[in-house]
Amino acid sequence: MSPETPDLLNDFRESALAEGIPPDDIARWTDLARPCAFLGTRGDGPVVGRLGGPLMLPADVPDPWCKLAATIDLAALPAGATDLDLPVDGHLLLFADPDPDRIGQGNLGTALHIPAGTPVEERPVDLDPEWKNYPYETDFPEGLLRLSTDVSLPYCTSVHAPGQPLGCVAHPDHPHANELIEVWTEMPGEGMGLGLQLGGYAEDEYWAEDPSVAAGREAARAVARGDLPAPDTDVRPEDWVCLAQWMHGLDGLEMALYSWSITRQDLAAGRFDRVYATMTWNP
Repeated sequence: MSPETPDLLNDFRESALAEGIPPDDIARWTDLARPCAFLGTRGDGPVVGRLGGPLMLPADVPDPWCKLAATIDLAALPAGATDLDLPVDGHLLLFADPDPDRIGQGNLGTALHIPAGTPVEERPVDLDPEWKNYPYETDFPEGLLRLSTDVSLPYCTSVHAPGQPLGCVAHPDHPHANELIEVWTEMPGEGMGLGLQLGGYAEDEYWAEDPSVAAGREAARAVARGDLPAPDTDVRPEDWVCLAQWMHGLDGLEMALYSWSITRQDLAAGRFDRVYATMTWNP
């Protein structure tokens, strides 16, 4: 984690204590902290990728079925910037289809790792499929992504419980989760503008179940339908983690929270074909 992480977590603890949250509950929450990388269009950090831009692909890679959202230069990321077992070099391409009508109905994106040294060529724009289905939708944002490192805490208050209202119950280990999230979201920060959070925890509008764990259950259904490749080993929904969250700023979808998730087993095996993307939206 970054050198500033202990100070930030200490400030969080002090703020949580001031809200009357028991120290043991705060400690259990901060034990869940994960390092993450912010790749934003603001700041003066090193350039590690870009939003949008030309689509550079190996000649033998099929046309993607959705649009390019970002390209990340993995060799430019410092060791330990995230808790993800990412390849040490090459480029990670993230593709997105943020279609509100398909929320909960299928995979809303995909990812591709291009190993270092692989010859690539620009794919003609007219082969980059259109996703615009609504009059307010605009092109994806573009711009260089600059690195800063930070720490991430969960945005979930519940665990999956089939048969219960909303399919969830309050998290048994974290009875003060909602108050802790509220304290965390009030912590001061400069903001990153448009860009990505790489690693850490995903956020959705509900603050219910971990979005990546929920994505894992969706992904299992997609595998059963034949819509997603099967894993090499047995995986549980709890094995899914946030690969990246997209701060997109799309007109009409400003409140839509979008993320790509993957299992740690798939990361270790380089199975980016199993990335599963989800979104929540409260228009």
